[in-house]
Amino acid sequence: MFRRGLTPRKAAGKVKGERRKVKVKVRRYIATLIVCTFSLCTFSQMNTDRITAIGRNALYFEDYVLSIQYFNQVIRLKPYLSEPYLYRAIAKIQLEDYQGALRDCNAAIERNPFAPSEYYTRGYVYRQLGKPELAEQDYSEALRFSPENRTYMLLRADTRASLKRYDEALADLDMMLNREPQSSSLWSERGHVCILSQDTLAALKAFENAAQYDKFNPAVWSALGVTNLMLNREDEAYVQLTQAINLGSKWAGDYLNRGLIHYHRHNYRGALSDYDKAVSISPNDAQCYYNRGVMRQEVGDYNRALEDISHAILLEPERTEMRYQRALVEMHLRQWGNVISDMDTMIAHYPYFLPAYYLAAQAKTELGDAKGAYQYRHRAKELEDRKEQIQAQQSQPNTDMQIADAQPRKKDNRKEFSASTAQNKPEPTEDEQKYNSLTRGAVQKRYQDVVNEPNIVLSYYGQDQRLRRTNYYHAIVDQLNRTQQLPAALRFTNQETALTAEMVDFHFTEIARLSQQIDMAPNAILYFSRAIEFAIVQDYNSAIDDCTRAANMVSGELEAVICFCRANWRYRLLEYQRSTGEQENTSPMDYNVMLRDYDQVLRLQPDFSFALYNKANILCTQREWKDAINCYTRAIEIDGDFAEAYFNRGLTYIYIGENEKGLDDLSKAGELGIYQAYNMISRFK
Repeated sequence: MFRRGLTPRKAAGKVKGERRKVKVKVRRYIATLIVCTFSLCTFSQMNTDRITAIGRNALYFEDYVLSIQYFNQVIRLKPYLSEPYLYRAIAKIQLEDYQGALRDCNAAIERNPFAPSEYYTRGYVYRQLGKPELAEQDYSEALRFSPENRTYMLLRADTRASLKRYDEALADLDMMLNREPQSSSLWSERGHVCILSQDTLAALKAFENAAQYDKFNPAVWSALGVTNLMLNREDEAYVQLTQAINLGSKWAGDYLNRGLIHYHRHNYRGALSDYDKAVSISPNDAQCYYNRGVMRQEVGDYNRALEDISHAILLEPERTEMRYQRALVEMHLRQWGNVISDMDTMIAHYPYFLPAYYLAAQAKTELGDAKGAYQYRHRAKELEDRKEQIQAQQSQPNTDMQIADAQPRKKDNRKEFSASTAQNKPEPTEDEQKYNSLTRGAVQKRYQDVVNEPNIVLSYYGQDQRLRRTNYYHAIVDQLNRTQQLPAALRFTNQETALTAEMVDFHFTEIARLSQQIDMAPNAILYFSRAIEFAIVQDYNSAIDDCTRAANMVSGELEAVICFCRANWRYRLLEYQRSTGEQENTSPMDYNVMLRDYDQVLRLQPDFSFALYNKANILCTQREWKDAINCYTRAIEIDGDFAEAYFNRGLTYIYIGENEKGLDDLSKAGELGIYQAYNMISRFK
């Protein structure tokens, strides 16, 4: 029982000693495990922190598409954090993907409902989506956590004013004015809200206070001048508008309004000078031409008056009331047909505007059409008998010169969304904002053709899709590459690399080499290898023939790969024949043979998402929209990050009129790296 030479006492001591050694080893192991676990957690923390920092830098320098990819990585690693969702929402806002931004804001608030910047961001999104009531609620929530924040308060006041809740908007502004009583911008803001609420006297008082605290700001004097014009105080308005102009105003409205005062004072030379200046400052402003045209009509310069008013109508054809003044000029120039045409347009928009009927009747009389003139006068008489009822039904158009808006305030970033404000960072400088990459800045403004993403194929050559999150992998292709039976590794791509002349020569040499081997000992791999070579040099007929030979020799996984490639090359051959005129018209039979190949792939490998995607693309060409959507959906179920499938399904939804679903899919495609989706969103939303 015991080893020789050991007494029971010694044996027991030996066992205890061994147990102590085991305990020490276990303690050391546990300590090592704790240290390793802590190190791993620390590394993970440092890694996500670093990725977040890089993403925020990309966001700061307006590299929005790339920043989304960084935040995607952080969300994958730590989906419980709120910040990456907020930052991704900010990037999507800059790309005008408001639905996607709303989802991210909701996710951020769900994870951390105490961050005011999240409510600020979502409030802006709600305003862009035409939901000011929800925006006002979010700004109020942001103020609950940050009651001293001037930006949030201004935004809430502006939102309340847009909802015509003027008393509440003024209460917000008054609260800020109690803290900053000498703020010219706040007094100006108050004045504009008072104008909206039609309290002109209160607006005048607010603008006077603004001028007191910022007497060298031309926008303040411009606002004062317009307000006094509204109160018919032309003398005061003239002085204030002149002050704005003397302070360097480049706003055409200041010259228009002063020109209007000159016109009322019969100072036509001064009015013409101001209108000429207004036209030179703003050559695409219809009101500049219209006011000058009316003034020229007043002094009898009918030809140039007609030219100005016609140009104004060309710039803003929806302002039908300008046609009445043009008709008055045309009457002087005896252009009776044009008078009738303009008045018919006027009557179509304002059927209760009596002067249009009388003017048309006068033109008919001049043309000797007594019956036509009687019809216009009779209709006017009928309307005049119901004058009170008419006035209740429709307001009358204003055909006179009109007061121009006040000079706009300097761009106020507090009233627009600021990514820097949402992140509590300073605004980037001009130098920092410069960029030239296709994926940087406001990519939604860069026009993109509305076309599906192309088929995904297997090739030796393919451009890297560094932004896209699609999983370009399948196990059976990976296993085939591991056997090293092909000359190179196959890869999934939808953007093949163009070949050089040297590369083409190399592949023709490979075709010759493989042909010799096939002559000696044909097998499926050799035929498939030569098919790939034929496809690379665009001999698709030969590639399809070799694929058919290879497919007849094998079954299972390799057959699935071969059928997938054969379907792709059949599609390429059809495209080539159509582009060269060899086959002008296509029939369903041309596509059915490809669809059968994809169906065979899916029977052998039901999770082959690329076959589903390519099949959906072919169904789109046949206008089988619902079947195509089903195939895209199945592909997405296999790979939730299939960017191209989201993009094409989004366009398909939009094509059949389901815009909301389409925009959601395009938003997801943009999030997964297809930056062209943001141009589609901005156009179709």
